[in-house]
Amino acid sequence: MKMTNSQTMNKIKGGLIVSCQALETEPLYDSYIMAKMAWAAYLGGASGIRANTVVDIQAIRQKVDLPIIGIIKQVYENSDVYITPTVKEVDALVETGCEIIAVDATARRRPNGITLEQFFTQIREKYPNQLFMADTSCFEEGRAACELGFDIIATTMAGYTPYTKGTPLPDYNLMSRYVNALDVPVIAEGGIWSPDELKRAMDIGVYAAVVGTAITRPMDITKRFVQAISE
Repeated sequence: MKMTNSQTMNKIKGGLIVSCQALETEPLYDSYIMAKMAWAAYLGGASGIRANTVVDIQAIRQKVDLPIIGIIKQVYENSDVYITPTVKEVDALVETGCEIIAVDATARRRPNGITLEQFFTQIREKYPNQLFMADTSCFEEGRAACELGFDIIATTMAGYTPYTKGTPLPDYNLMSRYVNALDVPVIAEGGIWSPDELKRAMDIGVYAAVVGTAITRPMDITKRFVQAISE
């Protein structure tokens, strides 16, 4: 059963959210495996899960009762935005009952030239009680998302937009600016590889933090170790 918004926010406060995702090109691409990953994260003490696609979210829901940040990665020819880019993906995520829906909230145009303001106005009107998280890459985007009425601001896209490429990750500076300037919960996400980095992010005062690759992508973890040997 879906938690209330207040229950969701209380559950993730001060905690670790584990991203359990695998794309079609990755070895662990399987809803069964993602559900097992989420279960392992739950047993390890995670306070929430971030998941991609309807089938993965449904499978994870069968295994754990943690709040889920749902996304759908969908590529459209006329836009660089691929994290929950249109209302179609939002509709599908709402049907899953995921507590939080994350969307790309960068300054880039969405499919068919739609602006973030146009998009968010539409989904907020359609789903006034749904928690929405803004995946942003820079301070101006976070401030704009806050003004639009997003419930949560995250640093997810830092370093992944053309104008933030090369930004050192985790982006502690962006986390700090958000925490000090924005009156909404801030979630640290992106580039957190170690417990020490996670602790530093939490010490800044973020509401919660998301860690994905460092926990749930063994191929990438293996590459880091192999690279250490080669160096």
